[in-house]
Amino acid sequence: MKAHFVHLNRRKKAAFLLGLCLLALSAVAVGGVLCGQEARITDFARKDRPPCLRYPFGTDWLGRDMLARSLAGLSMSIRLGLCTAGIGALLALALGSGAALLGKRVDACISFVIDAVLGIPHILLLILISYACGKGFKGVVLGVSLTHWPALARLIRAEVLQLKESEYVLAAGKLGAGKMRIALRHLLPHLLPQFAVGLILMFPHAVLHEAGITFLGFGLPPEQPAIGIILSESMRYLITGKWWLALFPGLMLISVVALFDVAGNSLRSVLDPASAQDPSATRC
Repeated sequence: MKAHFVHLNRRKKAAFLLGLCLLALSAVAVGGVLCGQEARITDFARKDRPPCLRYPFGTDWLGRDMLARSLAGLSMSIRLGLCTAGIGALLALALGSGAALLGKRVDACISFVIDAVLGIPHILLLILISYACGKGFKGVVLGVSLTHWPALARLIRAEVLQLKESEYVLAAGKLGAGKMRIALRHLLPHLLPQFAVGLILMFPHAVLHEAGITFLGFGLPPEQPAIGIILSESMRYLITGKWWLALFPGLMLISVVALFDVAGNSLRSVLDPASAQDPSATRC
């Protein structure tokens, strides 16, 4: 009985931590939208100011508020991450389930595609897809979406193959249930926890890779207050002593990625009773 309460308490702590992370990420996303106009305002009377009470992140060479620009850039990254991770996770669910349910030939084809995508250097494939699609918002969304699904698809495929051999699925098949009915009624509910955790854990990768290709010049256009553009532009001014232009946006990017990672691990602890019993399940 005591162990049961300990495990329950751990799951409650994980749920509380998950709520805090989602609340913080929502605040950054909403704050960035509200600061969108402020992030574009230039004022040469306040240019190159170091961090102070009025401008906690300082100002840049055009007099733009770096706190507003950082929030706007991270907000865009979170929205892009939501879009790309959602597309990638749905693609992984469809292909992973199809590989396990539609026969050996389909399984061989999808497994070949997974191995081919995983065999190409990730950032190189991401840049090629983004460049081929015209860069910009469309190129970033397609590039990140089409390169982040294979690992989750392989995990879902293995999970479905295991579930197919369970007694209740075999019994449903013997009672005349079709493949679609078995997939929707008996397999999908068991896949949702894996899908949800995989979806959230895709976010930090999507955010980092969006910032990375934008930093390299293959992502969002320069006029957007994206975090990759902010970091790229700040590199030219570091040697002049304007350290705050890169330090604070970089720290905020790392913080957002860490929040997504903690949220994913906390969700795993909430959804998976076995991980809730492991004291290290919520560690990062």
